[in-house]
Amino acid sequence: MNETTPPADAPGRVILLTTSHRVAPGLLSWPAWQALHGADAVLCADATHPQLPYLREAGVRVEQASPTAQELVDACAGGRTVLVIATAEGDRPLTDGLARLAGSGRIAMPDLELLPASYDLPGARLLDLVQVMDQIRGECPWSSVQTHKGLAKYGIEEAYELVEAIEEGDRDELLEELGDVLLQVVFHARIAEEDPESPFSVDDVAGGIVDKLIHRHPHVFGDDSADTPEDVKAHWLRTKAEEKQRSSVTEGIPLGQPGLALAAKLASRARTAGLEVTVPSGEGVGYELLALALRAEADGVDPEAALRVAARAYRDAVRAAERAGA
Repeated sequence: MNETTPPADAPGRVILLTTSHRVAPGLLSWPAWQALHGADAVLCADATHPQLPYLREAGVRVEQASPTAQELVDACAGGRTVLVIATAEGDRPLTDGLARLAGSGRIAMPDLELLPASYDLPGARLLDLVQVMDQIRGECPWSSVQTHKGLAKYGIEEAYELVEAIEEGDRDELLEELGDVLLQVVFHARIAEEDPESPFSVDDVAGGIVDKLIHRHPHVFGDDSADTPEDVKAHWLRTKAEEKQRSSVTEGIPLGQPGLALAAKLASRARTAGLEVTVPSGEGVGYELLALALRAEADGVDPEAALRVAARAYRDAVRAAERAGA
């Protein structure tokens, strides 16, 4: 098939090339490289765009220009292809201008194509969170002086708010509270970078949990097999015991957690280890609550969650009494 020269009044083609700042510059898709090398002109309004050094190295000539919509349409006359590398701001004035020209119906518009040259991978917005947290740590008068100990109470509060969102079944609240918990992780990791003796970063945190998950899931990443949730739990407990080499099943249980949750966790560890434990007895409501917590755990009931449900019912009863007395 012989190539023919497009007629002078051919409208041509506009390609808007978008890239992700979360992907290393120069890592572009093959269609993007084809478009870059095949275009009659490549334009970019940002002289500091991170892709430009790599494009020049690949032999792509890029002209710094900020054409209006009409100028871009004119540049495509004669069937020319003009590729515009989108800036970080997204070139909204240009795209809006092209939309207005197309809507007028008075101009023969070139073909318009949006070509993503690189895509965000799942989890890419976490990079944004790390970057924002770094800036806040450096510039915010409050955030810049926070310590692990000073933030500890917020971690507890956010965890409880997350639990409440789960129990209430509120999807919007769940989304928000997960973000608040994630912020605590990133904030603490950013503070840890400044430790003069044993610094670590959020990458170290993520790397540690990745290694742990892989090691504790040999049925997923290794040759072991697990057909039931009970098999998985057995794998987890066995590998965890090998890693920690603890002398007691009670090691690693935080004693500062709510009392009912603490009692249930201790009972769960003892039951899993097959220990016959004599439950201590004594005077007072504490021992009565302990007995109730142990009974709940044995029946597969989370006593802390059960008490929260009952407490909410009591809250509703208080409000009803308030309304009745109003």
